[in-house]
Amino acid sequence: MRVILLAAVTVLGGSAILFPLTTSAPAAETPARSAPLAPLGPADTYFVSQTSLGTPFQVDSGRLAETKGTSQAIRSYAELMESSHITVNNALLAILKNKAPAPPPTLLKAAYSTMVSTLQHETGQTCDTDYITGQFNYQKANTALYEYEIANGTDPDLKAFARETLPKIQDHLARALKLQESGE
Repeated sequence: MRVILLAAVTVLGGSAILFPLTTSAPAAETPARSAPLAPLGPADTYFVSQTSLGTPFQVDSGRLAETKGTSQAIRSYAELMESSHITVNNALLAILKNKAPAPPPTLLKAAYSTMVSTLQHETGQTCDTDYITGQFNYQKANTALYEYEIANGTDPDLKAFARETLPKIQDHLARALKLQESGE
């Protein structure tokens, strides 16, 4: 068996969703492995599932704020969130190609869907405020998630990824705080 991680963009609402798929490969295409891929430890599994879930939320909410934001500062921040999370997700997918599959993210899926749905129906300052408040809370939680992986993860590739990505998340948090404090 080989694992294919397929990033699909759903046309409905422009949602980006990651689907882990397992398929059988013909024997001629299956590379010989000396041992099966070891499963990720609990901290690494949690990290992967939550990081994978955050990307579609950031891309979807960012696209909304890019078009609905009332200030250039909010639209620029939204564009940064969208491009940064696509880049981070691609780096994570490259690492996961060589790992045992992790279960799909579920913990925060409903909350993120609700936040995106709320933003879809809001306009003006209310949309701006809710987007920036959501970003501040997300980046704060994401900082804790990456710090947890660095301290408790067991997979060296994922820990290195978390160490490399954490400064970007901290920058996003500082920018969200600045927007929140300025009332943009």
